[in-house]
Amino acid sequence: MNRKICVCLEFLTEAHCAKIQETAKKCGFSVHFFSPEQAEAAKAFLPECEVLYGHSIELLRAAPVTLKWYCCSWAGVDPYCKNDGTFANPDCLLTNSAGAYGVTIAEHLIMVTLMLLRRMPEYEQVVLNHDWSNQLPVRSIRGSSITVLGAGNLGTTFAERAKAMGAAHIIGISHSGKAREAVYDEMYSTSRLDEILPRTQILVMALPGTPDTIHMMTKERIALLPHDAILVNVGRGTALDQDALMDALNAGRLAGAALDVMVPEPLPKDHPLWNTKNLVLTPHVAGNMTLGYTCDLNVAMFCEDLENYAAGRPMRHLVNRTRGY
Repeated sequence: MNRKICVCLEFLTEAHCAKIQETAKKCGFSVHFFSPEQAEAAKAFLPECEVLYGHSIELLRAAPVTLKWYCCSWAGVDPYCKNDGTFANPDCLLTNSAGAYGVTIAEHLIMVTLMLLRRMPEYEQVVLNHDWSNQLPVRSIRGSSITVLGAGNLGTTFAERAKAMGAAHIIGISHSGKAREAVYDEMYSTSRLDEILPRTQILVMALPGTPDTIHMMTKERIALLPHDAILVNVGRGTALDQDALMDALNAGRLAGAALDVMVPEPLPKDHPLWNTKNLVLTPHVAGNMTLGYTCDLNVAMFCEDLENYAAGRPMRHLVNRTRGY
């Protein structure tokens, strides 16, 4: 057994390591585990490795041409899809872990959507001022018209939960415009976005980071949303014109927004986003490795594709590095 796997991750439990070792042994591999603090030791080990499982672009750049497969434990792999020499081996396979984050990000989306609909930013200010005012009109997911911009695993997992909570109508927007899930009442390609926005009460953005998605929500498109609409972004900060969003919120031309992703990250302490009206900010936590279920699924997905890789079968989570997903 001389085929080797390098694993460099911070979230693994003993059970996760045992599962990886068991699968690796069955597939004819040995596994060596490193923590992110042991990155230099991991780099020194990489010349012996065929497979790398982690989320470090620096570690990947240190891998020689003998690396044949890089499994990224993140869902978004845009940093790895640039033609910048990151991969010494241009034929190195890239897989991601997109299916692992649906539950945690969908629950985050439900949380911040309800916060906006039930006026939590304003009530938070009421409480901070030690006031007692409780008559702000609130709204519900029930009966709402929702548009999901980016109808992949993340957006669809949210759509399923919103439908169960009584959403009246859910439109999915994807690159192809092809409906894959019954939860969507309508499905369109991104070329139809401008005609959908004016009838959107809740816009959820769950787009991958690709050249096609940069500033997809322009100033002009933000202006197409009704004044009582809310916007939530958990995909990539680059997909949104932040300055236009701040202007719309501060001028009352949009009811509210929630951003878990932004540009830049981390957000500077003096950035105007911090003080924008009716905006819920979170520091890129929606898809973090802080939910045990996410970690379990992440490891299970790697093990599934390790078996596929060893058997010469198509890999389920393979990424097209030209397309970016």
